[in-house]
Amino acid sequence: MVERAESGLGVRIGAKIVAAAVYVVTIALAIYVTRIYLDFPQTDDAYVRANTVGIAPHVSGPIVELPIRDNQHVKQGDLLFIVDPRPYQAELDAEQANLDLTDLQINALDNSIAAAKAKQAELEADREYDQQYLARIVPLLKDNFVTANDVSNARSKLAAANAAVANAQSEVARATNELGKYGDINARRKAAEAARYKAKLNVDYCNVYAPFDAYVTNLNIAVGQYANEGKQVLSLVDNRHWYVLANFRETFLARIRPGMNASVFLLGYPNVRFHGRVEGVGWALFQDNGATVEGLPRVEPTLNWVRLAQRFPVRVTLEDSNPAYPFRMGETAVVTITGNPQ
Repeated sequence: MVERAESGLGVRIGAKIVAAAVYVVTIALAIYVTRIYLDFPQTDDAYVRANTVGIAPHVSGPIVELPIRDNQHVKQGDLLFIVDPRPYQAELDAEQANLDLTDLQINALDNSIAAAKAKQAELEADREYDQQYLARIVPLLKDNFVTANDVSNARSKLAAANAAVANAQSEVARATNELGKYGDINARRKAAEAARYKAKLNVDYCNVYAPFDAYVTNLNIAVGQYANEGKQVLSLVDNRHWYVLANFRETFLARIRPGMNASVFLLGYPNVRFHGRVEGVGWALFQDNGATVEGLPRVEPTLNWVRLAQRFPVRVTLEDSNPAYPFRMGETAVVTITGNPQ
């Protein structure tokens, strides 16, 4: 009986020791997990993102070539589509002809200016002669070698010569103004060149190229569709820069700073870890409660006693893209902030 009592006592003591050990281990694990949870914030409310750009032509017209396919990868400079260039080429030809005609007009005006200056020089020479003649005969009037009528005629002829010279100067100024030259720039030719350049731009705009490496997405057009100037025809997903928008609870934000390293796992590649870096933390959220209505803040009259932490978007740039594991916009991600870079 005594041995049985001692054996039962030993079992109870051992059970208590095991229970105490379990409690200690449980508390230690809880502390460890809590520390990891706080020191390394994690969220599965995250999605892969990339910038998208809507491609719209600068000119209007039917699409005559469409060499791309939906979901195709294109490189910077690849042809996306061509708008019918014929009306714009005709406009360019007309502006080129106008430029050539302007050159001919400029040459004609140069000749007119030269002729007007030559005429002015001729009239100035005649005026100088008339001035000298008048100066010679005026002294002769007192000795009656010439008559007063001769002097009067000479004065009239000189006045007419002055008027002719003034008119010639006006003709030179008018021809110079028609030439449209200001310093070393000819305004007439500059305007014609600008019109031709604009027409050439429109011809060039008929060919629409990829502005960067990207993926074609949601392509719902075909050859023959009319493309309107400034209206989006297709969208491109920018393949140069991928990032994750991870929504973290506001209680974690004090421990997340730009430049921190992040570990990213994607649902599509569960066994592949991607490295990221925190680019920034969001500063604002839209909330219905507090929105302005006709200049006054709107505040809901109810209050929930259980307050849920808000989630703020944290942008994490993905730094190690791998062609074997291509990113797709909208993929679900799990993001863990691993701390400052070493």
